[in-house]
Amino acid sequence: MPETLKTPTTTAEVAYYLQSAPMSDAGAYTTALTDIPANVPDLVRALQGVSVHIFWAERYGLHLSEERQKEVQIRPVQPKLARILALDPRPLNCTRDPQTRLVCNCRDFSLLCATFLRSKGIPARARCGFGTYFMPNHYEDHWVVQYWQESTQRWVWLDAQIDDLQHQVLGMAWSTLDMPSGAFITGGQAWHLCRQGKANPEDFGIFEWHGWDFIKGNLFRDLLALNKFEVLPWDMWQALEPAYDQATQEQINWFDQVAEVTRHDTPDFAHVKALFSDHPEVHASAEWVK
Repeated sequence: MPETLKTPTTTAEVAYYLQSAPMSDAGAYTTALTDIPANVPDLVRALQGVSVHIFWAERYGLHLSEERQKEVQIRPVQPKLARILALDPRPLNCTRDPQTRLVCNCRDFSLLCATFLRSKGIPARARCGFGTYFMPNHYEDHWVVQYWQESTQRWVWLDAQIDDLQHQVLGMAWSTLDMPSGAFITGGQAWHLCRQGKANPEDFGIFEWHGWDFIKGNLFRDLLALNKFEVLPWDMWQALEPAYDQATQEQINWFDQVAEVTRHDTPDFAHVKALFSDHPEVHASAEWVK
């Protein structure tokens, strides 16, 4: 397992992650969030009751049409909520039949969960990296959530995707509502582990996609997520260039710097913000929130 790295959480950091950003703003559907339970376990259960993961659909008896599969291309929360309520107009705390749930992936579960948590006054942020609990000896491309638990003064790791069925199928012996250290590896942690020779880059990815460039993609997706701009898992933009085997030493040093700032379980908030604001080349398209 990687080292657990923490920096003190500031009041400014907590306040920042309490507020939504364009990608996570519920907009016209903000009032619909009032029906969501305020306690975390029931809130997560409500989210699972309106969403279904595209790769798990058949486990729930679904055979998704090409049109339904396109729902994973919806980036912002507002049109996601519009689609959920178009499929079934009942309040969001009402569990839907699987065929009328929004088709999602792990990024969508994490983004929606962060929005739901913030609506209840709980600071939250999506994180991009790799899960260790899907396949043995493999780091699976994945997104989760961290939320600020005031009572314990810590950021709690939460996987909103894993419901009772998935928990059983995966044979998990611990709760995904408060995950142990090392269960999820951030993009920065993955990069650091591989650069230190402590892990094989080929063990990180999904399906036929893996290796250094995949890790680099999640490194920058996590940096954007920490700045509340949650891109799709397959989005490509300037920050992902050049390919690892074509990068200069100066560029490798830059990737190392991003990893050093973001790899912590609780990254230094000021450095995360500065790294983003001082380097516009890492920014993704503002058009993606429309």
